[in-house]
Amino acid sequence: MRKHIKKILVVVITLSATISFSQDKIKDTINTGVIDVVKPYTPTISDAFKVKETPSLEDETTETKKEIKYNIFSFPVASTFTPAKGKAAIVEKRKPIKLFDNYATLGVGTYTTILGEVYLNHAISRTESVGGYISHHSSQGGIEDLSFDDNFSNSKINVNYSSRLRDLAWNVEGGFKHQTYNWYGVPESQIVAASTNGIDVEHSFFSGHFGADITFEDTYINSGSFFFRRFGDNQASGENRFIAKAKIDIPINDVEISTDIKFDYLGGTFDRSYTTNTEFNYGNFQAGISSTYEMKQDDLTVNLGISAYYLRDSEAKESKVYIYPNITATYRLVNDVLIVYGGIEGDLIQNSYYDFATENPFVSPTLFIIPTDQLYNAYIGLKGKLSSNMSYNISGHYLADRNKALYKTNVIRNLTPQNNYNYGNSFGIVYDDVDTFGVAGEINVDVNRNFKLGLKAEYFSYSTEDEVEAWNLPDIKGSLFLDYQIDEHWFAGANLFYIGERKDQLVLEGSLLPDPLSTTVVLDSYFDANAHVGYHVNEQLSVFAKANNIANDGYQRWQSFPVQSIQFLAGATYKFDF
Repeated sequence: MRKHIKKILVVVITLSATISFSQDKIKDTINTGVIDVVKPYTPTISDAFKVKETPSLEDETTETKKEIKYNIFSFPVASTFTPAKGKAAIVEKRKPIKLFDNYATLGVGTYTTILGEVYLNHAISRTESVGGYISHHSSQGGIEDLSFDDNFSNSKINVNYSSRLRDLAWNVEGGFKHQTYNWYGVPESQIVAASTNGIDVEHSFFSGHFGADITFEDTYINSGSFFFRRFGDNQASGENRFIAKAKIDIPINDVEISTDIKFDYLGGTFDRSYTTNTEFNYGNFQAGISSTYEMKQDDLTVNLGISAYYLRDSEAKESKVYIYPNITATYRLVNDVLIVYGGIEGDLIQNSYYDFATENPFVSPTLFIIPTDQLYNAYIGLKGKLSSNMSYNISGHYLADRNKALYKTNVIRNLTPQNNYNYGNSFGIVYDDVDTFGVAGEINVDVNRNFKLGLKAEYFSYSTEDEVEAWNLPDIKGSLFLDYQIDEHWFAGANLFYIGERKDQLVLEGSLLPDPLSTTVVLDSYFDANAHVGYHVNEQLSVFAKANNIANDGYQRWQSFPVQSIQFLAGATYKFDF
């Protein structure tokens, strides 16, 4: 064996030496050089094979899924933890406001002013209640530089009974009112004559009324009402007014037409006219119907309707029919933020002695009374909410009134005998065709019900047919009101009014004058600021103080009738239950 190994080693060493020598010889005989081999390249695309998302497996072990069961090895463990009992968090509840059914107010102030109110309400049962209201406001006057009494008083009483049943609710009420004013606005040129004749400038009004209304549920007849009032004065004047209304839905081909039906009667008499000592009567009755169909589509709402009236003048023995448009529309551009609205409507307005005396208590008991034909009231506006507690309303309108009632100072009559209201110290009514253009803007703020603010401004432009001016109509109106609940006890508020210039006329006639002398009078604009502050002593008792006409301006609301300057009033209100 050893011999064979030696032979193998000798052969291996000999081969190694031979190979090494051969390589050295080759390196010496072969020349070096660079050989470039050029061959055209032709690329090819191999076939693509889509890889399956879920490859198929033919392994029986893999294809059959084995059910896996999870088990836990639970055993009881002793615990020393004892949970504490849960306790609800304490929330501070606001004390509920106690509401009372009745209240009484009494206040006294400068110019010997007395203000008193009592409101009573009592629930007879769950469906029946009875109530009443009494109020009195009077002043002994005392305006500087006046030659005649300027005291006034306003007292009224009202009682009502209401019942609410399952399918209907109804209410009846009745009341009485008594007012006293004075024709104290005698022009300076007539003071001597009026004082010499010893005129009595007192003018008293009284009225009594009775009415009822009823409302139905789930019927075509929605509601109905009637109202009767008797109105008169201490100058032998008297007026009756009766109004009946009904609101129904008329079904036509699965469409309901909302319809209002109205009957209005007016009749009255004056002891004399302004120029003659002859009894003067007036009166008419109206029968009207107004129907409206409402269409809604997305954010657009349109009401299409028409109104028709039949008028019978009981004194002139004349009849006439009036037709008016009744069209309105609203469109929500941006939800409640931006809402466009507009419309064109008309109406037959019933004028009355009561309405004239309520607006201007210095009218004479010699008025000529007829209704106003409002051909149309066209308007367009933009309203919405600037925020969750602030809203706005901007609008413009154009009215066309025929026989619009205008207040105008009565002619000064230097004749004998004279009445107490013939010295330029009373107002009459003139009628004219008046077109009115107006724009208005309004902002309302309501913050947490504790702070309320409202601001409104209006501008008017008038065009008359026969009269020189639109008498006693202002060109600008502005108002601001503020109500602030300071805290649980203190509260305050204010309201401000601005009325622009108005124009009136002073006419003097007499036996020695060939023609009446007329002068146009411009009444200055005025600003009236009023404020109040109060304190809730407890749930039932509150005290308050008021200041009126803070600017201390004895402005003239009507020609030759200055108002009281700054006034103060203090009082208390007590709320209670029976």
